[in-house]
Amino acid sequence: MPKPFHLLLFLLAALLFPGRTITASNVPKRDLVRTSCIHASYPDICLRSLSSYGGSAATPRDLALAGVRISLGRVQKASYFLSQLKGTGHREKGALSDCLEQMGDSIEELRKTLVALQGLRRGADFRWQMSNAETWVSAALTNEETCIDGFREINGRVRFDVKQRVTDVARVTSNALYLINLADEPRASP
Repeated sequence: MPKPFHLLLFLLAALLFPGRTITASNVPKRDLVRTSCIHASYPDICLRSLSSYGGSAATPRDLALAGVRISLGRVQKASYFLSQLKGTGHREKGALSDCLEQMGDSIEELRKTLVALQGLRRGADFRWQMSNAETWVSAALTNEETCIDGFREINGRVRFDVKQRVTDVARVTSNALYLINLADEPRASP
């Protein structure tokens, strides 16, 4: 069956059988990434970054975990990149220092998110665990955006490099948050 047909069938089933639970297991695994990324803030980035996880991701929670892992890896690489930059003036050095601290905070928040998602179980604590994961990824995203804002009034190559690198990280993190929210939907299986 062609892939677009699976998506159409999935959407049609959702409309015709609203009381039935529709889970990722009803969608072929190769289409899970595509059907999950279609409404992400950055769908192309979502598809590219998760394409290698498509075969091993069986549930929306698997994709959320993959999204957070990818985001964590990007933040770690960006943090290393930032640590190698040398600011030329007092303001630029200060902005770099602040940005490195914010990236460090993002790393910690994404690590906590991974632990929460890995231990996630349906039950009394499910909403609390999902809320924590969503809060931590939102905080990581805020840190990344704050890093970029710190360079708003600074011109030059360092600003350009930081903005380009951290914007990429923020987009991947935004998609990770979307995937966590998708895994939080009642029809998604943990």
